[in-house]
Amino acid sequence: MSTRPIRRLLIANRGEIARRIMRTCRALGIDSVAVYSDPDADAPFVADADFAVRLPGRSSAETYLRGEAIIAAAVRLGADAIHPGYGFLSENADFAARVRDAGLTWVGPPAEAIAAMGSKIEAKRLMRSHGVPVAPDNTVETLEVVGLPALVKASAGGGGRGMRIVRSADELAEAIASAEREAAAAFGDSTVFVERYLEHARHVEIQILADQHGATVSLFERDCTLQRRHQKVIEESPSPAVDADLRRRMGASAVAAARAVGYVGAGTVEFLLSADGTFSFLEMNTRLQVEHPVTELVTGLDLVALQIAVAEGRPLPADVHEAGQHGHAIEARLCAEDPTRGYLPSSGRFHIVEWAATEGVRFDSAIESGAEVPPFYDSMVAKVIAHGVDRPDAARRLVHALRRSVLVGPVTNRDLLIMLLERSIDDRDGDIDTGWLDRQDLEVVAPNHPLDIAAAALAVAAQRRGHGRFPIGWRNNPSQLQRQLVGEHSVGFCFDRRDRLHQLVVDDTEIELDDGVRDALHRIETHVVGDRVWVHAGRVAFDIPPDFTTPDDAGRAGSTMSPMPGTLRRILVEVGDVVAAGQPLVIIEAMKMEHQVVSPTAGVVAAVLVEEGQQLDHGQPLVQVDSE
Repeated sequence: MSTRPIRRLLIANRGEIARRIMRTCRALGIDSVAVYSDPDADAPFVADADFAVRLPGRSSAETYLRGEAIIAAAVRLGADAIHPGYGFLSENADFAARVRDAGLTWVGPPAEAIAAMGSKIEAKRLMRSHGVPVAPDNTVETLEVVGLPALVKASAGGGGRGMRIVRSADELAEAIASAEREAAAAFGDSTVFVERYLEHARHVEIQILADQHGATVSLFERDCTLQRRHQKVIEESPSPAVDADLRRRMGASAVAAARAVGYVGAGTVEFLLSADGTFSFLEMNTRLQVEHPVTELVTGLDLVALQIAVAEGRPLPADVHEAGQHGHAIEARLCAEDPTRGYLPSSGRFHIVEWAATEGVRFDSAIESGAEVPPFYDSMVAKVIAHGVDRPDAARRLVHALRRSVLVGPVTNRDLLIMLLERSIDDRDGDIDTGWLDRQDLEVVAPNHPLDIAAAALAVAAQRRGHGRFPIGWRNNPSQLQRQLVGEHSVGFCFDRRDRLHQLVVDDTEIELDDGVRDALHRIETHVVGDRVWVHAGRVAFDIPPDFTTPDDAGRAGSTMSPMPGTLRRILVEVGDVVAAGQPLVIIEAMKMEHQVVSPTAGVVAAVLVEEGQQLDHGQPLVQVDSE
């Protein structure tokens, strides 16, 4: 079989995966072509590319899901091939076929293999016929046969999009409708099905790689059990729940699954692993996975380079056949979301991004200083991956990197990740399953010491007076303190004639000052940008009240407000409706997920201030409820 070299590669994706593929392209001497939406025009991945093509529009449907526009861009710029990354069109069999028909190389499996695995119902039937373990009664679409609890699941795509757990029959209709809307927004395909929801199982997947010459190999497992709402949070390899015999058996089943559909390229076969050691086929992801770096770090292989080599027609090299697992790797998904507010997505500008240089840690990032996070796409902004000699070593390196990296901008889930990684490893190995995190009442608390508050206040006061951090000024009379508000805190302070902090009061509590306290205060890193101040590498942020507070905008009193930028998908009430506290009022779509806004009080709907389909700003009034 002759090879077909790739010299210019279009990446039909965005963010960190686009940058990740470009990194391998540079190493291989391949030109990279980016496509970008209007909100992504100034994104780092666009700047990293050798060439870039605009896709006019903002939403995924207008841009990254427009296969014909992407193929046209590839042809226009003389690309040899298209790499889809993950998400968007990566598992769209029709798109893969059209790429091939356009004379381009598709860096992925054959369209026929994608189609065979694209229908999760048919895929499970096919797997049964080839001896791959499949859980019984989970491929039918009638609730009477499936039983409860059940899972409504998008037939296309993955990543937790378009999935809803149903625990009673009267929940089914709304769960299907909601999953269909979310699946359509994320994948351009609203098809969903219903299967039995298997509780208290682990999620373990096998990375496979196959060439065009008949070779198919297993590159071992990744454990992705720690999830929230079916979205993976932390992944690792090896799995703490898999021994050598189970690894061999799961690997053999994954290879059988790939060969059943004539698979070529990199793919992942996902299994549910029960406590008794039995495993059953969940689905096959016919693409590169978000968590592929953990496999790369334990095997020493570059999966993107291997994808390209296979697409060019070359056989798998010897180091793939001889690969083993070395050490332990853990990946944490850093997302622009706030775990303290129900994981609401956050968007906006990252003013400062400085990744901590830590031995054995890799950063696959979509962001850098000045990058904007738009509200239209997935909330993940970076992946931080650590490799160590064993699991505790990898976790320790990962915590250090997360804690020391400077992220000044939108709220992220960093402190949740640190907390999960710092918990006892044994705790995670005990009763953990895919629903474990959703069942926990975890209080994610960022560091917030009186000295943090004081450092923030001093930095704000210094900036407002045009000075450096310290000092700000001094008072002859220590009782005459300067005052600065940060968030809900009040800080009073004064300096002596030697520019030494003389008195410090935080929220009416005087801080006893000595040289050690003064030195600790100076060592706290602060960043003041606009109306916010950040401390501890951006882990803690305080709003800065204006010098003169203006009244609320007319119409805001008594109204609910949008907790994030997004699109208003559904209005669930009308003027005159009587609502209960906590009753859903509207559904907002942001970062490809649906979010309900509920009534803060019992009362009567006095006004609906928005329309379905409307683009919303953060803090925009939605529905006014007059309290009873």
